Amino acid sequence: MQKLEIFQSLWAMELRHPELPERSHEQNFAMIAEAGYDGVCLDPAVDEIEKYRVTLPLLRQHRLKSMVNLFPRSRRDMQPLLAFAKEAEAVKVNTIAQVTPVSVAGALPLIYRWMGEAEAMGIDLLFETHRDSLLNDLYYTLEVLDAVPELMLTADLSHFVLEREFQLPLSFRDRGLLQRIHDRSDCFQGRVASREQIQIQLDFPQHAPWVALFRQLWKDGLRSWRKRNAADATCVFLCELGPPSYAITDARRLELSDRWLEALTIRQWVRELWAELEREERAGGV
Repeated sequence: MQKLEIFQSLWAMELRHPELPERSHEQNFAMIAEAGYDGVCLDPAVDEIEKYRVTLPLLRQHRLKSMVNLFPRSRRDMQPLLAFAKEAEAVKVNTIAQVTPVSVAGALPLIYRWMGEAEAMGIDLLFETHRDSLLNDLYYTLEVLDAVPELMLTADLSHFVLEREFQLPLSFRDRGLLQRIHDRSDCFQGRVASREQIQIQLDFPQHAPWVALFRQLWKDGLRSWRKRNAADATCVFLCELGPPSYAITDARRLELSDRWLEALTIRQWVRELWAELEREERAGGV
């Protein structure tokens, strides 16, 4: 039976509050475990590996799995980052590559180099849909997918909704382009964006149409994943609501909503979507 696991981002646990101190790693991991998440996502660049290495005992202590988002800033950065991902026993290894060739032709040698380095270490490396990274925009990413048939993605569609300034209702054409992303995605990330902002509050009434869009997009992505994967496979969904300046703040630098509660809300929505897909498949005899 296919399984859904939902992780929380350690970066998303940062407060960046103008008056309150940051929580310790111990406090953050305890919160994540007590809330019932399946794992934690770590986000190292090469110069941050030691910063994240100290958290690894907390994974074991709290019986949490790990996912690792790698941030290579040069072509030589990937091997030490992959070695850290192996050390962390990451169930998903994803890269938000900070090397950004202008052309797809210029990117292909780098992509194949990194995929080869990962394969040699027994890692299935995913590439994330993310602004200011190798896969900066939707059209470029689609060209890369056509050029590298074996490349698989981590789908964070908030970046493409913002980058393309999609209008509502989403057109048939635009939905089809996003479906091509879904069909090559092996992991999913959750935040709600609009055509102007990367992360918006979930319960503001003016944001309801965007919330509805993302719930549908997540369902589309999960449906695609379920069709493509084995009966005993595990799907990983990451709640990743970023701290300021991802989170919008007021004049006092205070956030407009509670990101911790919003992440729990997204987790519940995704569980509901997964259950809906299970019911639909049973009803359809899939």
